[in-house]
Amino acid sequence: MSKGTLFDKVWDFHTVGTLPSGLTQLFIGLHLIHEVTSPQAFAMLKERGLKVLFPQRTVATVDHIVPTENQARPFVDSMAEEMIQALEKSSQENDITFYNIGSGNQGIVHVIAPELGLTQPGMTIACGDSHTSSHGAFGAIAFGIGTSQVRDVLASQTLALSKLKVRKIEVNGNLKPGVYAKDVILHIIRTLGVKGGVGYAYEFAGTTLAKMNMEERMTVCNMAIEGGARCGYVNPDHITYDYLKNRDFAPKDANWEQAVTWWESLRSDADAEYDDVVLFNGEYIPPTITWGITPGQGIGVDQKVPTAEELLEEDRFVAQEAYRYMDLYPGQPIQGTKIDVCFIGSCTNGRISDLREAAKIAQGRKVAEHVKAFVVPGSERVKKEAEAEGLDKIFLAAGFEWREPGCSMCLAMNPDKLQGRQISASSSNRNFKGRQGSASGRTLLMSPAMVATAAIKGEVSDVRELL
Repeated sequence: MSKGTLFDKVWDFHTVGTLPSGLTQLFIGLHLIHEVTSPQAFAMLKERGLKVLFPQRTVATVDHIVPTENQARPFVDSMAEEMIQALEKSSQENDITFYNIGSGNQGIVHVIAPELGLTQPGMTIACGDSHTSSHGAFGAIAFGIGTSQVRDVLASQTLALSKLKVRKIEVNGNLKPGVYAKDVILHIIRTLGVKGGVGYAYEFAGTTLAKMNMEERMTVCNMAIEGGARCGYVNPDHITYDYLKNRDFAPKDANWEQAVTWWESLRSDADAEYDDVVLFNGEYIPPTITWGITPGQGIGVDQKVPTAEELLEEDRFVAQEAYRYMDLYPGQPIQGTKIDVCFIGSCTNGRISDLREAAKIAQGRKVAEHVKAFVVPGSERVKKEAEAEGLDKIFLAAGFEWREPGCSMCLAMNPDKLQGRQISASSSNRNFKGRQGSASGRTLLMSPAMVATAAIKGEVSDVRELL
């Protein structure tokens, strides 16, 4: 087993005890909730006559079901209105901080917690959402959990978990122009597979990660779950501390210096022992795009859809299904694939730096006539900042729609959905069948800059041609 890693240190500090089942009872420092996985959890508490044990450690927002065009209440979708009302009521009854629409702080849960300074190194964080691993970018151990576990955290502030092994994923070298954090994580998942991380926490390290800003690190950690890992993290450093300093919930004054000293002590030791180490050369990572129906089915934008013979035997069955579903044939170049919808946003790539990179591509250009393209800021703060920089005007002038914050077309639990067999170029995190709202819709995952390039060209294209 690993030892001396940040994961081991944080796990040990938060261990309450060992349960009869052999699982660890782990204290959760921060619990993030939203409108989809919390109503049933609150109902379960009521049934058992239980209260929220530490309401000050729970923070709520709405993101999954909120419309990004018309946010007037009541919502047109009556089920969405019921869900937001349930969260409003539960938050009020239990004295939980709730960042609602119009508060200035509403947005995708994994965007608002970091920007408020709620997410900090050395924390354990849980949320009823798969992509909670995003918070690992700060050196936190963050888990996506199910509804019954949301109930457990509300009632006890703890979770029953098996301790994970730790795999160090070291990426070294300078990324080439047109290659972004999204390409790095898609390349890692493409190489190790969607099941490669099962039973592991991923520690992302190396010179490539060291040069990334916090938002880029969040993109990498966000998709650790897509590679099968239970969580992913980066050791905190001066980039982490510079990002956190003076944020709403960050330690202040003398407490700040004390916090930084503490956070530094949590970094993985130089002689830490890992259960596995995998090395990547960042200089060879190309702009990467998915072609199939799992995030592991990725290729460089200048490559061809792989033939079955080029794949490992265990990947061939899913590949055959992907060829059929995606209407792509083995050996076909991915470049030139016609795109119908372009979506920039999500907890993976809806932050201000993502929008800036996409705007560089959009500036002075026009979206292809047949393409519906839209940009969804990850939070009200991101939207305000983008508008202060004039990014909204750049996108609107190019023919993109500029929307209100929310999860939007990442998962289509809201009005933003694909229609029929449409193909989307998407900056989100999952390309499963039906993920974006149409049972037969098709999704190609890529970086925001690549999505903007596809919107301009009307087809899958290499962002390097427009830089």
